[in-house]
Amino acid sequence: MSLAIESRCIHLENDDRAARYGAVSYPIYQTATFAHPALGQSTGFDYSRVQNPTRQQLEKTVAALEQGTDAVAFSTGMAAILAVMELFAPGDHLVTESDLYGGTPRLFRTICEPKGITFTAVNFSAGIEHAAKAVRPETKALFIETPTNPMMNVTDIRAAAELAHAHGALLIVDNTFLSPYLQNPLVLGADIVIHSGTKYLAGHNDTLAGFAVVKDAEISHRLREIAKTIGANLAPFDSWLVLRGIQTLAVRMDRAEQNAMELALWLQKQPQVTRVIYPGLPDHPGHELMKRQARGFGAMLTFEVRRKEDVPALLKAVRLIRFAESLGGTESLLTYPITQTHADVPPEVLAANGLTDRILRFSVGLENVQDLKDDLTQAFAATEG
Repeated sequence: MSLAIESRCIHLENDDRAARYGAVSYPIYQTATFAHPALGQSTGFDYSRVQNPTRQQLEKTVAALEQGTDAVAFSTGMAAILAVMELFAPGDHLVTESDLYGGTPRLFRTICEPKGITFTAVNFSAGIEHAAKAVRPETKALFIETPTNPMMNVTDIRAAAELAHAHGALLIVDNTFLSPYLQNPLVLGADIVIHSGTKYLAGHNDTLAGFAVVKDAEISHRLREIAKTIGANLAPFDSWLVLRGIQTLAVRMDRAEQNAMELALWLQKQPQVTRVIYPGLPDHPGHELMKRQARGFGAMLTFEVRRKEDVPALLKAVRLIRFAESLGGTESLLTYPITQTHADVPPEVLAANGLTDRILRFSVGLENVQDLKDDLTQAFAATEG
């Protein structure tokens, strides 16, 4: 029986209820090790660093939602990226999007470059031809986010995959902002999909998780060897929390996106706001591309206020909306990238990407949209004092 993605989020992949006594909620196998029936025999599980039934169920579910062949669950999204970077060797080169979550280029700079891996950052949304100029004979992968964090630039995933494969390289796509409910990069030609499972997949700001999803068996084997060796695997209880979160992924994404669209239109009319960046707006440069390669526009938007001095007053004045560094949960969050998510990004890179000290990133949650407008209205009023 073929199920729509909304149903697949709830009825977990390969979910054998009979094997767990009809339990509706998948069990938490909170054990570090597993007993063997006899020498040379195994139940299929030996040690939870290698694999655990709860984590395995989660990995099957995420792989199926992304239409991949395998997903490896890690303790955080950054741990997933680090594991993927272990696929590369000294002398290898990667072309990366210039507007990435700040922790990602920090990892490239502080962990990967000392090992002899080099990177060239470009604006992929300026056109694949622009990105192609950065490809070298030693280029082994392209690494992108789409939409990007926080400037919401949109990259043509199919074109990026074609460019990578024409040079024998991989395409790695961070799909955190849209989740597998709205976008499936593997279907569009990507080789590896990254998720910070902390965000939309878990969805409640109560756990950390990361995923690397693949379609190639050889890459899967290498990633599992890396995960087993470095040991940054997702714990059973955290795996269960993400499984629980995925069951409401569809309804959460639908509601949050609906709120985001209404707020983007509303923010455009506010005198305290000079710019609103949201792919759902028809004037966004990536709007039509998003309609072709995704099933929605997501719930992340970025806006710019008139003055730098307005930022502290606004962040202090919000009441319903939280000033916090994360995204994708049920609660609406405002983040100030220049001092939070992108604090370690060099000023010249921030400037090149248009990330000013007046920019705020807005993770729109599930609250009543009028309540969100009312909160912003009173917060904007505080900037006039």
